[in-house]
Amino acid sequence: MNLPKPKKVSANKYEAGLSQFRKKIAKIKLSANESALGPSPKALSEYKKVSRTIRTYPDYNNFFLEKILGKKFKIDFKRIIIGSGSDQIFELICRAFLKKNDEVIVPQYSFIIYRIYSKICGAKVIYAKEDNFKISINNILKKVTKKTKIIFLANPNNPTGTIISKLELLRLRKKLRKNILLVIDDAYFEYVRDKDYESGLDLFPNSKNVVVTRTFSKIYGLAGLRIGWGYSSKNIIESLNQIKPPFNVNKVALSVASIAVKDKKWLKKEIKHVQKWSNIFFNTFKDLKIATNKGCANFMLISFNKVKKNSKKVFLKLAKSGILVREMSVYNIKNCLRVTIGSSSENKKFISEIKKIL
Repeated sequence: MNLPKPKKVSANKYEAGLSQFRKKIAKIKLSANESALGPSPKALSEYKKVSRTIRTYPDYNNFFLEKILGKKFKIDFKRIIIGSGSDQIFELICRAFLKKNDEVIVPQYSFIIYRIYSKICGAKVIYAKEDNFKISINNILKKVTKKTKIIFLANPNNPTGTIISKLELLRLRKKLRKNILLVIDDAYFEYVRDKDYESGLDLFPNSKNVVVTRTFSKIYGLAGLRIGWGYSSKNIIESLNQIKPPFNVNKVALSVASIAVKDKKWLKKEIKHVQKWSNIFFNTFKDLKIATNKGCANFMLISFNKVKKNSKKVFLKLAKSGILVREMSVYNIKNCLRVTIGSSSENKKFISEIKKIL
């Protein structure tokens, strides 16, 4: 019997950070770069309020949230697209701009979803080598060919936590052909306090060949609602809207995000908390001889080479104590783990356990 056959896809399935281990829910989850403090009280209040109205469809065009974002960031709301997480924006970009045998350049260690959507669309993914876990603009430029269509960059980069300076990003865009689309993922920009850094949105507010994406999953604590957004030229946004599904973001996500983005006080509280614990983590790792880079986001990549420990064994011992961090084998980073900065009690427990292991 001949049955329907799906097309073959060369992309690997995305493997998310674990929420449980051996069928047991983790007591402390530090594996997915989620907000340390969670949603603001105002956002939670809106969640309870809007949940009573879920029998009706959400805003078809997402205009309400787009206008709020436009006002907050002083940008043209007509050049904004709202997605079910920024992941959906990446998917739409790949579907709109890639065809079979096109080439997409990503850093050696980068968010896996970029390569997955690129491969699903038939493109070849080209990896640009990094320099001590830092994205190298020179190595990216060396990989550019006539077939290059898109370059994906997260700044700060996930999973390494390092940044690209504003001068380097500007140099990259200047050196690239105009018909190469540069996609800058601003997922963690709020956490950065480096004078050489500038977000993609601030660097390229009027560019016609750059797409900047942002998310509500990280600093706003709305990962479970799945909502993000992108900003680009009117032509690019129109092309993405053409293939965007109707009602792609649920009513609860739209309403709660519209409140969360306006709560500056809670945002400052989250940033202050992450900065404090980022410094504590860095100094702790330094004392324990665990190699890491100075934190620029709400997570840190740590290497166990110097202390001659096996990261898999460290992961298992942490998991046994109820703490889940992120294994890096899926990113092909050897003998490293990525740890998210959690609440104060979670961080203290993690530090206590890592000291016992070492």
